[in-house]
Amino acid sequence: MSIDDPKFVARIRAGEPAALQTVVHAYLGQILRAARGAGLDPQRAEDVTQATFATFIEKAEKFEGRSHVRTWLFGILYKKIAEARRAQQREVKMDDIDEVVEQRFNPDGSWVRPPQPADVQLYRTEVSQFIEDCLEIVPDQQRMAFILREVEGLGTDEICKILGVTRTNLGVLLYRGRNRLRECLETKGVRGYRDAQL
Repeated sequence: MSIDDPKFVARIRAGEPAALQTVVHAYLGQILRAARGAGLDPQRAEDVTQATFATFIEKAEKFEGRSHVRTWLFGILYKKIAEARRAQQREVKMDDIDEVVEQRFNPDGSWVRPPQPADVQLYRTEVSQFIEDCLEIVPDQQRMAFILREVEGLGTDEICKILGVTRTNLGVLLYRGRNRLRECLETKGVRGYRDAQL
């Protein structure tokens, strides 16, 4: 029986332990991967994932089955990530610009570690890390749109439901997010970013 089958949805709403456990097992890896992809450190990603499933179990009786279970879970995750970001911003101070300059440049103005052009081998070994680093500067909603589309492979309608945006707004979010990633990758000396489907 499919997780989205109306009979299974009824079991979820009834809070049946076996049904809830089935959903957790089916989507745990995907939710954790999306939380990490959103730029959360491993511990915070695990905390957000746990909070997502705790909320799912707590609110199971309110699930009406009008959307896929996965869509509902990602909607919860999106809110939990926003909460985690707010908490993180309260904890972390922005680096002083002088410290950033000192870390990147020698006293004579030369690069400590100059940007390197990406050849095929560099692309395969480092571009994913560059993308992860660059996602840090992408606003949360654009980042989630990118993760849900490019990493999780979700369709337009499902992403729109998760983020609460129209198809047009989603297109704008993806366009702006990809442009920010391209610009960031270029500053890191990476070329050939189009091959990464950005």
